[in-house]
Amino acid sequence: MTTAHAARGGCFLLLLPLVRATWWLLGMPAAYQTSLELKPTTYQTYCRKLNYLVERQRELCGMNPNILQTVGRGAKMGIDECQHQFRMSRWNCTTFSNSSTVFGGVMDVRSREKAYVYAISAAGVAYSVTRACSKGELGECRCDELVRKRDNGGRWKWGGCSDDIKFGARFSKDFVDSGEDLRTPEGLMNVHNNEAGRRGLRSKMELVCKCHGVSGSCSMRVCWRRLKPFREIGDLLTSKFDGATLVKAVERRNKVKLRPVRKNVKRPSKKDLVFLDESPDYCVRNETDWCPGHARTSVQ
Repeated sequence: MTTAHAARGGCFLLLLPLVRATWWLLGMPAAYQTSLELKPTTYQTYCRKLNYLVERQRELCGMNPNILQTVGRGAKMGIDECQHQFRMSRWNCTTFSNSSTVFGGVMDVRSREKAYVYAISAAGVAYSVTRACSKGELGECRCDELVRKRDNGGRWKWGGCSDDIKFGARFSKDFVDSGEDLRTPEGLMNVHNNEAGRRGLRSKMELVCKCHGVSGSCSMRVCWRRLKPFREIGDLLTSKFDGATLVKAVERRNKVKLRPVRKNVKRPSKKDLVFLDESPDYCVRNETDWCPGHARTSVQ
């Protein structure tokens, strides 16, 4: 049985959390509810006090009263989708409401599970921001007007409100990637997987059309682009999880880059997930390492 299949077997894991704080906390129930209750006069002060955000994230948080809840919604989407996708797996994307680690010690291993969490979280933020733009909830963006300039050969007329995925992806990159150190192998891995999540999201845009005409003749079609349901992004990234590439850090021209460990493996694209460490056996009791014991029994 391969590592990927072992991780997607039938056992559930409860990890004891280590001390870590990340922006994922914005998607946890308490923080998310607080973001919904903030007043326009208090959100900037609140953002500055969020010590689990890096400086750039606090700056972005304070730009708009709706940014915090929008990012929190995206983080929650990522957590919920991760737990749905791995609900029958040995690792089931467990979170901890009483700690600052969100996902616990599993994030200490640079595994394919960590790769998935980063990808789905970055995609969740991009998705949430993009939809908020279309709904007019953020002053910095609206619908995608540039798409109307695309030539469609006269087959339809651009109209409606096209989702501005470019803005959502740019914001996600600015916010999510800002806490990473690109001089380290782990930072490169995290940023690569963040981008894979966003690119997966971009690939799930669809063209939606509405007919106009006398007596249902559909003499004219008005079309716009919108995001598909987030479940489809989760499904796509789960397929990437199973095909993720084990990589190692190598130095090229005084820069650290990630390359496949196995020489006969094709270099991963920007849409693929990568990981630096093999996954542990989530059904083996371990009292001395990062996993101090499991609370449920493995089902083989």
